Amino acid sequence: MFKNKNVLVVGGAGFVGVNLIKTLLEREANITATLHKKPAVINDNRIKYVKCELTNTNDCNRVMKGMDYVFMCAANTSGAAVMANTPLVHVTPNVIMNTLTLEAAYEAGVEKFLWFSSNTVYPPFDHPVKEDEMMNGEVFDKYFCVAWMKRFTEILCQMYANKIKNPMKVIVVRPANIYGPYDDFEWETSHVVPALIRKVVERHNPVEVWGDGNDIKDLIYIDDFVEGTLLAMEKIDTYNPINIGTGQPCSVKDVLNAILKADGYTNARISFNSSKPSMIPKRLIDVTKAKRLLGFEAKISLEKGMAKTVQWYRENRLS
Repeated sequence: MFKNKNVLVVGGAGFVGVNLIKTLLEREANITATLHKKPAVINDNRIKYVKCELTNTNDCNRVMKGMDYVFMCAANTSGAAVMANTPLVHVTPNVIMNTLTLEAAYEAGVEKFLWFSSNTVYPPFDHPVKEDEMMNGEVFDKYFCVAWMKRFTEILCQMYANKIKNPMKVIVVRPANIYGPYDDFEWETSHVVPALIRKVVERHNPVEVWGDGNDIKDLIYIDDFVEGTLLAMEKIDTYNPINIGTGQPCSVKDVLNAILKADGYTNARISFNSSKPSMIPKRLIDVTKAKRLLGFEAKISLEKGMAKTVQWYRENRLS
């Protein structure tokens, strides 16, 4: 599908964007990728990098010209602390970027546009959430700002996909919690997995865990997630949101144990700090639709994925 096609990765220096680019190079796509503040991560003369301010209409229009497929990976993201203390940072920049890129893609005649939503759009149910349950209740309160920004943008995607004349093919993916190489390991903005990996690799003693360690998540390794995303781009042609995850629950304690084992830090002392910000206690993802429509199932286990990520961090980021 992607061979010799003009593919734009918006947010080409971010975690998902970088890993998408790696796979798209293997698929022989003609890749253009936008950069903002961060420099390019993958240096390859087959990639055309373009500096772009996505809150600027002219910049968005410029990069969309001539594109067949667009992956909208750019977003203003952060970890639990930022989300808890300054939640509005997720709202205005993301609403503007999402709105302008969709409009520019539509005006440029882009064939398909894929946007990444979030599992925060779901109410705080205890059961594995299905795609049609997004509006079946209020969101988890700590997610209010980011979740409603995501919900709003999904409605915007739906408008372009099936509420106007001459619609554009807009695909919406709702990820589980993604981890792997090229993740954000900065203390101020990282999520739980890279933060714990960094603490373990740096041999913190004790290793501090925010919360009680009993929060339940669905964690998917980035290679699996990229595979699911590309299948969604290939096989879905309209607004038909799809969860991409493993369908397997794991606790933060499970994550930490896998990291400790992977890095051989078997004598680590652990400190649970419930005074620190944490997020939804339980989030399970129903992945039946992805299996049915895409034939997708995640392949990489938590243990293998954590081992690969720890190894990558040691080899590439540890000073």
